Amino acid sequence: QVQVVESGGGSVQAGDSLRLSCAVSWDTYRPYSAAWFRQAPGKEREGVGALYAGRDSPPPYYADSVKGRFTISRDYASNTLYLQMNSLKSEDTAMYYCAVDARRLSFPPVHSHYAYWGQGTQVTVSS
Repeated sequence: QVQVVESGGGSVQAGDSLRLSCAVSWDTYRPYSAAWFRQAPGKEREGVGALYAGRDSPPPYYADSVKGRFTISRDYASNTLYLQMNSLKSEDTAMYYCAVDARRLSFPPVHSHYAYWGQGTQVTVSS
């Protein structure tokens, strides 16, 4: 059984920062790929950042729309994935989801490839 729980969303002003957290717990399943996706009303789900387990893994992936503003990271001790979001814009408004999978999935992340998802956390940015 795998549980994925996001937190940290909220309503902020343009230019502000937020940090999303994703707590992952499992019994025998061991996540290898982890990603953050977002979905705005009427739009497709977009992968904004992704990374692999292991300290010798390649650099994380970022969508062009967030590159330089968002940082994805992973704390192995607590099994938590983070998304630090700086210089937020109104177009970042969306429901943000964390997803994990045991396989080494390619970049950019494709939502249909990920096996386990959290319930989502809403981020609203006012201009």
